[in-house]
Amino acid sequence: MLKVEIHPEAQAELDAAIVWYEQERKGLGLDLLEEVDRAIGKAMRQPDVWRSYATLANLHRLNVRRFPYCVIYRRQHAMVTVVAVAHQRRKPGYWRSRLGNSDNQ
Repeated sequence: MLKVEIHPEAQAELDAAIVWYEQERKGLGLDLLEEVDRAIGKAMRQPDVWRSYATLANLHRLNVRRFPYCVIYRRQHAMVTVVAVAHQRRKPGYWRSRLGNSDNQ
């Protein structure tokens, strides 16, 4: 299995979403965390199976069950880097600046 690294801004997105859902209903934020962890686990086990972005090298998107979020990650050698935990209905592509200059097209 590959190792995982989470971009600090992706972690901040996840933390904010957990707080929001927890305020909506106690325990719902933890449910979101479990689903995101499950999605990241899938990415670590089978990183190339999930939907890829055609224009961005080694970048994939995996939808989170039960919640309108997706995990956007990059596979590089023995590492999966989570670039964003993105809400599916807000600002598509906002996270591209996190990729670096050569992939930010």
